[in-house]
Amino acid sequence: MRAVWLGLVMAAVVSMGAQAASPRPGSLIQDCPTCPPLIVVPKGAFSMGSDLIEKMRGNEMRPQGPIRKVTISKPFAVGKYEVTNKEFAAFVAATGYKAPDACQVWGGVDTVKGKTWQEPDYGRPPADNEPVVCVSWLDAKAYVKWLSDSTGKPYRLLTEAEWEYAAKGGAKTKWPWGKDAQKACDYANVFDKTGRSDPRSTNDGGAAGAEQAECDDGFAIVAPVGQFKPNRFGLYDMIGNVWEWTEDCSLNLYPAKPVDGSAVQVDGACEKRAVRSASWRTRLSRQLPTFRGRDPEPTASNIFGFRIARDVN
Repeated sequence: MRAVWLGLVMAAVVSMGAQAASPRPGSLIQDCPTCPPLIVVPKGAFSMGSDLIEKMRGNEMRPQGPIRKVTISKPFAVGKYEVTNKEFAAFVAATGYKAPDACQVWGGVDTVKGKTWQEPDYGRPPADNEPVVCVSWLDAKAYVKWLSDSTGKPYRLLTEAEWEYAAKGGAKTKWPWGKDAQKACDYANVFDKTGRSDPRSTNDGGAAGAEQAECDDGFAIVAPVGQFKPNRFGLYDMIGNVWEWTEDCSLNLYPAKPVDGSAVQVDGACEKRAVRSASWRTRLSRQLPTFRGRDPEPTASNIFGFRIARDVN
């Protein structure tokens, strides 16, 4: 009888441990005081991409498809906010990591020496609670590796599919908040009336006659994280504020596979990595959750940051 009782107790302990290791969707996770807080996102399926094609610099045509169904079979945790200057500073302090000493600023395509994550050309020092910028894909990868090594948890970048799934937050409409593009300023820091009033501000990829955000989000440049309404998954700034590096090697068209939410990778060197979210100086059409940014791994820009993910089971 005693053996049976002990078996039941052990089974209960194992069950409790399994529950603790698999937080419910919507749960908040923070593995250390300087670790970014995470929200557990539920599993699910969604239509990734759209039929839209955007004209880019040099007359490049940027497709957002082809549309494909993606099924994410288990919950995963996503950064509640974009990684902040304070969080990135903890990594630098702990490791002595050397981030880029030059950065693209104010719409330029050439890097400017001396512009860094600590001096991103805002005309003022960056705030601790603003998203870190002037970091490359390589820097983002180094950061998540440090988090994994220091916490023992499987931190990583989001895949491009996971990012779009998380950004949409279960919405079936064109925008995560509904059909009205002009409600963007309730949920995102975009190139709005205030942004256009800043004499230094240039529209990232602007075009004559393009639809503009006629709303006012109250920020001329970057905003502290979490200033706007969250999406349905409880995630902030998935649209706008700064572009976010993802794991994928970006191909001009989505390949037929994978469709399980995992990252697209290639044999050999990757020409460009997927960047999502758009930024505070990006025109409205590129704020769509389906729009695809694509840039080389070493690119550092004062509108490029990142968000993290972690496996939960």
